[in-house]
Amino acid sequence: MLNDSEREGVFKAIFERRDIRSFNGKPISKDKLNNILMAGHHAPSVGFMQPWDFIVIDSQGVKERLAHACHKEIQALSIHYEDEKKTRFLSLKLEGIREAPITICITCDPTRGGGHVVGRNSIPETDILSVACCIQNMWLASYAEGIAMGWVSFYKKTDVREILNIPPHIDPIALISLGYTDFYPTKPILEQVNWEKRRNLNNLIHHNVWE
Repeated sequence: MLNDSEREGVFKAIFERRDIRSFNGKPISKDKLNNILMAGHHAPSVGFMQPWDFIVIDSQGVKERLAHACHKEIQALSIHYEDEKKTRFLSLKLEGIREAPITICITCDPTRGGGHVVGRNSIPETDILSVACCIQNMWLASYAEGIAMGWVSFYKKTDVREILNIPPHIDPIALISLGYTDFYPTKPILEQVNWEKRRNLNNLIHHNVWE
């Protein structure tokens, strides 16, 4: 069990971790990087399938190719907005792959554990949900290590598979950029720019049935 200061630390990390896009290029030590990877690997997974793999990318050339793939997708997605909304969308900094010293591609192997994984037989997408738990663990560990993390989700999976030589059956779930930052916002970036507001928790809680 946690003592009071440890418990406060857990909640501080939950409430204050941010999705960061700006990095100053300061390198990350191998120990800190390993701690973050270890935290991800110790995430809960349905059926203990542990469906994740981690591709650690420090090559500037590979990062440039990934950043280009992301930029291409951002431009394509901008067609869903018009006028001021489109301008605001394109003005958002949605990835920092070039600047971050490390980017990690976290993948999901839907074959891991074989054809009969406890829990996944009923709900197949629990493998991806398990990877999401891994990502959250890495986010909290990054915060604990004083390292900023950004989750990049603007890309075509076929592009990332080609760039990183990922087998066709493996799903690239996330690109996360890690590094130090000179700007750590007090609120989520999209909340700060009034793109969205945090919903009221009381409106999201139901009792016994969906009222």
